[in-house]
Amino acid sequence: MRFLLPLVLALILPGADWPQFRGPDGSGLCASCGRLPAEFGPEKHVLWKTAVPEGKSSPVLVGDRIFLTASEGEELVTMAIGRRTGKLEWRRSLRAAKRETQHSLNHRAAPTAVSDGKRLFVFFADFGLAAYDLTGKELWRLPLGPFNSQHGIVASPVYADGRLILVCDQDTGAYIIGVDADRGEIAWKTPRHVINGYSTPIVYRPAGGAAQVIAPGSYQLTAYSVSRGENLWFVRGLTCQPKSAPTIADGVVYFNGWTTGNDSGEQVDLPPFEEVAAAADANHDGKLAQKELPPRWQPTGTWRAIDLDRDGFLNEREWTFFRTRRASRNGLFAVKLGGSGDVTDTHLLWRFEKSLPDVPTPLVYGGVVFLVRSGGIATSLNAQSGKVLKQARLTGALEDYYASPVGADGKVYIASEHGKVVVLSAAGDWQILAINEFASDIYATPAASEGRIYVRTRDTLYAIGLE
Repeated sequence: MRFLLPLVLALILPGADWPQFRGPDGSGLCASCGRLPAEFGPEKHVLWKTAVPEGKSSPVLVGDRIFLTASEGEELVTMAIGRRTGKLEWRRSLRAAKRETQHSLNHRAAPTAVSDGKRLFVFFADFGLAAYDLTGKELWRLPLGPFNSQHGIVASPVYADGRLILVCDQDTGAYIIGVDADRGEIAWKTPRHVINGYSTPIVYRPAGGAAQVIAPGSYQLTAYSVSRGENLWFVRGLTCQPKSAPTIADGVVYFNGWTTGNDSGEQVDLPPFEEVAAAADANHDGKLAQKELPPRWQPTGTWRAIDLDRDGFLNEREWTFFRTRRASRNGLFAVKLGGSGDVTDTHLLWRFEKSLPDVPTPLVYGGVVFLVRSGGIATSLNAQSGKVLKQARLTGALEDYYASPVGADGKVYIASEHGKVVVLSAAGDWQILAINEFASDIYATPAASEGRIYVRTRDTLYAIGLE
């Protein structure tokens, strides 16, 4: 009977599902994977492959199904695919209510679904939220928007304790909501004093305490009560436009924030609004037109990026956000969890500021933090101290990265924009084990469970494994 024990343990260990963006607890780690290949590709170690409509959301795994979202024409699509067979089991569509403004790298089906094990919750910025049971029966829908975001709302929902949590960071009217997962009704809505952001939050469960949701935003990382939405604690010092998600390991939350123009040494000290208005508001209307600003105060990017209400002028709020943006610094933070109120000075353990990712979330695996920067630069840090262990180019895959790394079987899997999946040894002094080339772009973060890794390209879902 002893030979049955590993099989029994594999069936009962938590983590067999991958129910949200970056899997169980949003960690990007697979505890139930067993052996996974380092070398694979469109025709190697492929257990099955299935053509899927275009989308950039990541696969989630619940029970014997894989769930994906996509779009075709005006249809916003949710699909269930057999985990063992790769066959489409059901497909449901919502009609888009509107067309939200999006960056070319964004997508109408970019947010990843989330499940509580019994239901599936999906979000499309062009529609809102919807819930299905696992057989595809629609349970409820909650229209949301329209939104005022520079590049489009893209954060994925997360689930905890009967609440579906969604961050809607935008240039005006930003908020975070807790939705009753049974009824599809907003249980609480908390304003956020931020501008556009693109980061998915993470759920934190203090020992003996109530669940919290940790959400990055412009210049601040904030924790909220899952049950009521109150602001519990925050950390200052972020950049203005977060894209990476937080990750938690051993009582520490790690968060990376990077924005163009905010690397160390690029900061600009702009004067407060009163001083600028006194010098440049020629018609004394309390607003600043672009032609009124002298060159030294002009934005380096587009006017639209700082004209948050899109009226052609800058008011005091807009100038203040612009001023704060030009003074902020990119950084990877390690913050001890706990406390209340402003914990910046008491809970910030370390900060790292060199060669940071734009979009990919850090992976913390075996006491090592793994980062991948566009251009194909990978960095490993000691998770306790922030000390650099290794930084080198991913030779053979020197391109941009939007998917987040995942860790399993002593390996780190990193998918590049143009379809190269780099596999590293999960060590501080990491080595490249393989570079696996697919024939299509990859923006979705892979999912992994029970001896398989699932890779979504632009038009295909692959199940990769050794069996």
